[in-house]
Amino acid sequence: MSTIEIIFLAIALGIDCCVASFSQGLLVQEEKEKTSMLLAATMGGFQSLMAAIGYLFAFVVSGLVQDITHLLVFVIFLILGINIITEAFIEKPEEQEKCLDLKCLLMLGIATSIDALGAGASLRFSETSFWSPVLVIGAMSFVTSLSGFWFGHFFKIFPSKFLEISGGVILIILAVKALF
Repeated sequence: MSTIEIIFLAIALGIDCCVASFSQGLLVQEEKEKTSMLLAATMGGFQSLMAAIGYLFAFVVSGLVQDITHLLVFVIFLILGINIITEAFIEKPEEQEKCLDLKCLLMLGIATSIDALGAGASLRFSETSFWSPVLVIGAMSFVTSLSGFWFGHFFKIFPSKFLEISGGVILIILAVKALF
C-alpha cells in the first residue's frame, strides 16, 4: 500500500474513534481536558495494538494463502466498509452514559478497534511494512478521537452518520483497488 492509501485507511479506522469520542464530548462537563486525552490515548493505543495483532497473526498464515492475498484484502476491506456503512443506519440510543472509568475506556477502545484487526491483516497480505502503518493508524485515531470529543463538546451537533458512511466508502474503495 502506498503512503496515501495508508493515510486513508487510518482515517477510515479513526472515524469510529471520532464518533465514540464525539458522544462523550456531548456529555462530559467536568475534567474535559483529562477525559479527552484519556479517550484519545485509549483509542489510538487500541487501534495500533489491534492493527499490530492482525498484522502479526496474518504473518503466521500468509504462507498458506499467498496466492490469494489480493482477494483476502478485497474481502476484508469490503466487509469492513459495508459493516461501517450498515452501522451508520442503525439507530443508537439518544442517552449515553459518560465514560470516565477505566472499564468504560477499555470497552470503548476494544469496540472501536475491532476493524483495525482486519485492517492489520490486510496490510500484511498486501505486503506493506509493519511499523509505519501501525503508527499512522494509532496517531490518526488519537487525532480523530481528540477532534471528535471537542467537536462534540463545542458544537453539540455533528453529522456522525455522514462520517461513518464516508469511512465505509473509503474502505470499499481500498477493497476494489486491491483487486487491481
